Amino acid sequence: MNNRELFQNIMFYRGHDRMPVVHWAEWEETLERWYGEGLPREADKRVFLNAAPHWAGVGIPLNLFPSFPEEILEETEEYRVVRGEDGVVCKSWKKKSCIPHYIDFTLKTAADWPRFKERLQPDPGRIPAGLDQALAGAEAGGLPVVIGTASLMGWIRNWMGVENMSYLMYDDPGVYADMVDTLAELTCWGLDQVVPRMKNPPDMGFGWEDICGKSGPLVSPGIFERCVAPGYRRIRARLEGHGTRLLGIDSDGDVEALVGPWLAAGVNVQFPIEIGTWNGDSMVYRKKYGRDLRIIGGFNKLVLEKGPDAIDAEIERRLPLMKEGGFMLMPDHIITPGTSLKNYQYFLERIRSLRF
Repeated sequence: MNNRELFQNIMFYRGHDRMPVVHWAEWEETLERWYGEGLPREADKRVFLNAAPHWAGVGIPLNLFPSFPEEILEETEEYRVVRGEDGVVCKSWKKKSCIPHYIDFTLKTAADWPRFKERLQPDPGRIPAGLDQALAGAEAGGLPVVIGTASLMGWIRNWMGVENMSYLMYDDPGVYADMVDTLAELTCWGLDQVVPRMKNPPDMGFGWEDICGKSGPLVSPGIFERCVAPGYRRIRARLEGHGTRLLGIDSDGDVEALVGPWLAAGVNVQFPIEIGTWNGDSMVYRKKYGRDLRIIGGFNKLVLEKGPDAIDAEIERRLPLMKEGGFMLMPDHIITPGTSLKNYQYFLERIRSLRF
């Protein structure tokens, strides 16, 4: 059974005897540490770790097209200030991994939206020349095949900033809803361009959001239902029309207030269920929402810094979900620099040895 078949069996409760052994990503500082602890610089990380990618991604670009011209506004040895292809001015540091400092936005109010909307339309130019070859390679690789969907909240937040978006949702909810609708329609068009070229339907549609922080979501459940949920329902319906029954999203932070609304809108896979200071708990969500909710992630990444006993305990507390199905164990975010190569290899070997 390859990882694609295993993923399908897990997500649809068809019976499985193990978890896939996957490596997602690590911070650059983590990688530098691992180089000093025995990872050869020239090595393929996943081959060295004997771990697979979590899936093969397919699709076409759904972001701004054409993008804005990039412009360097200031540069020193330590940082760069750039107006990026998304129209956002931000300051990013050269010598450390860090979230950029956002300075200014091209999209600030409802009056600026038409300029962005014209760049979010179907266009044959979005279809890469090598798409068919890429699709064939993804389908032949033995990994779950996941097709990208547009972000319905996170991209808007990135383009506007939190403050501008918050005012827009209150002052011009119709414009906010039109932003979501535009992205949903573009996604559906993209699905129609890609899926008919595939031998089999994708296993899942998946989009990035990152719309929650440690205090909860940046979009209230009420605004979500009025302005965002219709877009998700449209995407889920189009996926099902193509034979794909899973729609997932990536959001860090405390997602609890939106898990139910997301599920009701057709999003039935959550990733990564970050533990955080708010103690996000995959088992609580399963008990509340049942098997309709699938989860990928849910393992506290910070435990990896503490050694074998803590790793064993974290695995043990997730065993009921792993055995039940609809749950694929992964760290709840990128591997931190406090994680030794030895500890991470121990974690992967423990997952590899599990049998249910």
